[in-house]
Amino acid sequence: MQVFHTQKFVRTSPRKLRLVADVVRNLEPNRAVELLPFVGKRASIILQKSIKTAIANAKDQGVTGELVIKELQINEATRLKRGRAVSRGRWHPYQRKMSHIRIVLEQVEKKTIDKVKAVDNKIAEKIDKKSSKQVVQKVKPEEAQKKSKNK
Repeated sequence: MQVFHTQKFVRTSPRKLRLVADVVRNLEPNRAVELLPFVGKRASIILQKSIKTAIANAKDQGVTGELVIKELQINEATRLKRGRAVSRGRWHPYQRKMSHIRIVLEQVEKKTIDKVKAVDNKIAEKIDKKSSKQVVQKVKPEEAQKKSKNK
């Protein structure tokens, strides 16, 4: 099941938001919320709030289990056209850029999570076996030295 969230007319330029969005694009939403305060950009706070809202929307819709950020889009919104008065009665225009944030969260099936955990357990067992063999190999030469000293 997919959950959609759109935050419209955010008063930050899309370029600034995309820099932060690239950091979190492939993470789980909860992990992204934990990571964003440490990015060091003002746009990270805005994106963090949007992801929290998307997670809350998923809970309201009854989605349980693991969620994954399937899509994170930062699009351009309308621009506010402003200007600044300069010398000799002239006018220099500039634009206040705004953004739309679109987040799609997808529920991951339990089967795939179980498969990932099973693979992780197998890898952990292999590492444990290798490390125990290394410990045994390291102990044997020391035992040999002790035996030779005892003789």
